[in-house]
Amino acid sequence: MGAPTLLVVGDSLSAGYGLDRGQSWVDILAANPSPILGAHGQILNASISGETTTGGLSRLPGLLQRHQPDIVLIALGANDGLRGLPLKTMQENLRAMFQLASEAGATVLYAGIELPRNYGGPFVRAFRRAQDRIAQGTGVGYLPFFLEPVALRRELFQDDGLHPTAEAQPIIADYVGSFLQESLSK
Repeated sequence: MGAPTLLVVGDSLSAGYGLDRGQSWVDILAANPSPILGAHGQILNASISGETTTGGLSRLPGLLQRHQPDIVLIALGANDGLRGLPLKTMQENLRAMFQLASEAGATVLYAGIELPRNYGGPFVRAFRRAQDRIAQGTGVGYLPFFLEPVALRRELFQDDGLHPTAEAQPIIADYVGSFLQESLSK
């Protein structure tokens, strides 16, 4: 077996929206993948700003075929929630992505997100439950809120209040990196 490959399939939060090339948390991890994947491992970023779970599902078969990853981290759902798309559809798409990646022989991990509070308590709670249920129901490795260490620090967000700044990216990289190390050591 060759060097392990981790493929990140996410949205603007992983693609580095508003940042210079190479500054996203995924880029930071990819620059030094050895703590997670060993000296010869690689981390590939297939994240696209604006991506929903529907878009991710449509792209995933080609990504799996092209890259043949050993691990797939899916970090999608935020745009489904922000656009008010049906949570059932989000869950179905995530379940299908988890299954596709698993059938391709990859270890599947999922990084969830919280919606802004101005979306209203009932919807924010329903969104959280939808992510929790799909992760628990499928048994994938699950990080419920990958922006948790920066979420309450307004100075670490761009003016839109949604996208973390360059200064936040190393903090997110450490947090997600710890999750990846722990999940992959099991």
